[in-house]
Amino acid sequence: MMSNAGCWKPQLAALAIATSLLSGCATAISEPPIATVCPPVVEYSHEFQARAAEELRMLPDGSAVAEMLIDYAVMRDQARACR
Repeated sequence: MMSNAGCWKPQLAALAIATSLLSGCATAISEPPIATVCPPVVEYSHEFQARAAEELRMLPDGSAVAEMLIDYAVMRDQARACR
């Protein structure tokens, strides 16, 4: 009696090729998109900014508060760019 196992090999190969080709055509995103939330940038009046600048000038050289304000300015720029 002859085995018919050899007859299935071309069909299985064709099925595997077709499956891989069709999976490349998928347009659905497999993961949900990540929501981007930009923090609000608080607007300060010119008078308030002038007062803050004067207070900053009164701080001693090398003040930790002055260094933190530099970091805060960078974060504000990043938040503006996020919009």
